[in-house]
Amino acid sequence: MSASGLFVFFAVYALAVATPGPAVAAVIARALARGAHGAPAFIAGFILGDLAWFACAALGLAVLAQRAYAVFLVVRYAGALYLLYVAWRLWRTPVRAPGADGTRREGRLQVFAGSLALSLGNPKTMIFFLAVLPTVVDLRHLTAGGFALVAAVILGVLPLVMGTYTLCAARARGSLAHPRATRWLQRGTGALMAGAALAVATR
Repeated sequence: MSASGLFVFFAVYALAVATPGPAVAAVIARALARGAHGAPAFIAGFILGDLAWFACAALGLAVLAQRAYAVFLVVRYAGALYLLYVAWRLWRTPVRAPGADGTRREGRLQVFAGSLALSLGNPKTMIFFLAVLPTVVDLRHLTAGGFALVAAVILGVLPLVMGTYTLCAARARGSLAHPRATRWLQRGTGALMAGAALAVATR
């Protein structure tokens, strides 16, 4: 894979990841509600999901993935249900000061599985890897080295972008210490999560 081709993929992928969508909305909402707690596991789920879609496209399984529509629907709705569950907890959690809320009881595996399901069922991610990626990367002649380079870009870009969103949202959250502001923050982020779930389920 040429250096220019790799750079084009880097630019297109970074733009795709940074563009607001269900994943970005979920990351921001979660950081507003919980700060950076659990963020590595949450972002790791998105990384594995993107790598899975990339492997699917690179190994020539795009047609199979498109035909396995029932499986895709199950995964998509699983991701949407996870977001709705988080939204419900945010709405119902008693108001407490930031850093002392009761919504931090999710285990890392649960957090990871939730974001993985969201990534695998996200139409935006699926469209990028099965429709946009082949126009940027020549998958028919992709060598093992080229595969590794593209995977390395995913491993570098996605956590950087999502981590930046997380840190910015967590910092904004820290400035809201008043109980009333915290209540509206929790309910607002819950609504954002519910909106992301609706976007995943209906696209």
